[in-house]
Amino acid sequence: MTANFDEFQKFGKEQLEAASSVAASLAKGFQTIAAETTDYSKKSIESNSAYLEKLLGAKSLDNAIQIQSEYAKSAYEGFVAQATKLGELYTNLAKEAFKPVETAFAKVQAAASPK
Repeated sequence: MTANFDEFQKFGKEQLEAASSVAASLAKGFQTIAAETTDYSKKSIESNSAYLEKLLGAKSLDNAIQIQSEYAKSAYEGFVAQATKLGELYTNLAKEAFKPVETAFAKVQAAASPK
C-alpha cells in the first residue's frame, strides 16, 4: 500500500515539475514574441515616417507614384517576413511547451502498458 502511495506522490511531483516547465517555456516564448513584435513596430513606424517624408518631397506625380510603389512593395515584403518569423516563433513555443507533457504521457503509457 505504501508503495502505491509513494508512486502516486512521485507521479504528482513529476506532474508539478512538468507544469512548471510548461509555464516557464510559455513565459519565455511569449516574451520573445512580444520583443519581436515591438521591434517590428518600431521599424514599421520609422519606415512609415521615411516614406511620408519622401512622398512629401516628390517633385512630380510620376515620382510620387514611384515612391508609393516602392513603399508598398517593401512594406508587403516586410510584413510577409515578419509573419513568417512570428509563425516560426509560435511553432517553436508550442513544441517547447508540449515537451514536458509528451514526456509525462510517455511515462503514463509505459506504466500502464502490460509487462
